[in-house]
Parts: sequence; C-alpha cells; structure tokens
Amino acid sequence: MRALRILLIVVVILGGLFTIADRLAVNFAEGEVADKLRSTENLASTPDVSINGFPFLTQVVGGELDDVEVGIDDYEASTGNGGEKIRIDGLRANMKGVEFSSDFGSATAADATGTATVGYDELMKAAKSEPTAIAPGVSAKVIGLSDGGNGKIKVSLAATVMGVEVPQPVEVLSTVTVKDNDVEVVAEGLPEIGGKELAESRIREITDFQQTIDELPGGIELDKVEAAKDGVEITVKGSNVRLAG
Repeated sequence: MRALRILLIVVVILGGLFTIADRLAVNFAEGEVADKLRSTENLASTPDVSINGFPFLTQVVGGELDDVEVGIDDYEASTGNGGEKIRIDGLRANMKGVEFSSDFGSATAADATGTATVGYDELMKAAKSEPTAIAPGVSAKVIGLSDGGNGKIKVSLAATVMGVEVPQPVEVLSTVTVKDNDVEVVAEGLPEIGGKELAESRIREITDFQQTIDELPGGIELDKVEAAKDGVEITVKGSNVRLAG
C-alpha cells in the first residue's frame, strides 16, 4: 500500500508539472503568433490570440493546432478607393486546423469563420453626403444611417425644394447585403419629396450605395451582413487563411 501511495503521489506531481509546462508553452506560442500577425498585417496594436485545446504540446508534436481564436479591436480595411480606409470594430475569427512552422514564423488555417462590426459613421463614407439634384429644383443628401429594425438600415435624407429645406428628414428603409467584397445598401421603397414625381433612377443615386471592404486579415472574406444597433454586423469566412508568414 505504501508503494502504491508513493506511485500515486509521483503521478500527481508529474501531471502537475506537465500541465504547468503545457500552459507555459501555449502562452509563449500565443505571444509568438500575435507578434507575427501584427507584423504581417501591419496592425497598430498586438491582437489577442488564444490557442484552445489541451494538451497543447501534443498538438505541437502533430504539427497542427485544433482551434485558434484571434481578436483585433480596430482594423483598417481597404475600400478600393485610392488610399482610403474603413475601420472595422471587434473583428473576431475562429481558426480550425492551423498548420505552423517550428518557430511559428508561418501559420495557416484550413478554415476560418468570424464576425465584425462596421459602425454607421464609417459606412456613411460611401453615402452621398453632399446635395445632389434629383429633379428640377429638388436636391437631397444622406445625413444619417441607423438601425431600422428587422435587419434593415434606416437612411435619413435632408431635402431641399425650390431653395427651401424640407423641415423633417425624409427616411427610407433599406436592405443591406454582401456581394463579393461589397456591402450594398438598397432602398426597399422610394420616398416622395415635395410632392413632386421623381425619376426612380435619380432618387436611387442618393438612397442606394455600396462600400467595398477589402484586404481583410489573412485573406478572409465577407459572407453575410445585417443591420444592428451600432452598425452593420458582418460574418466573415475563409479557407487557407494565413495567420503569419
């Protein structure tokens, strides 16, 4: 019995040491991947990286990590319009099947899914915020975007008729969808301004617009989008996503 107790104590101690070593190793690896990702994507700050699954060391031996989570608070994506950027808040991505080099100089995920938010103030950059003529004596511009409920965007317009500004903003509910790398906003119905009959094509020059969001980290792409309280919530996805290298 005494020998058995000693054996159990040794097993517990070795198990504890292995757990400590495993956690130290995963913390080091998370830091290395975060630093490489910051360098690769030219990020302003170091992203959050969490390597899930236990034990970590057996994953290292196999050369593939089961599950890696990456979080970037503020990411500036390309708009495809010269050097203009658009800020993405709270980009979170879950990576599966991450293969890596021995020094974590390169790491590639087989699949990735995630979410992000683009604030309405950022999306406004693509809308026409300068007065645009839509009929003789009638002009309008977008003055605000907000949550219209049920996944719709409410587009608020300021209109002027024969030099007189319409007292109340003209509002229209719009659908928001993803097409390739574009977030597209399209009015469901067309507003009446000043009692004048207006050509649909001219009104839609104001109400409808699109915003390109390109060059996301690691090559992930837009998947779905829906209007929410503080902005549009985007789902992203990708395959062979590069975390580093």
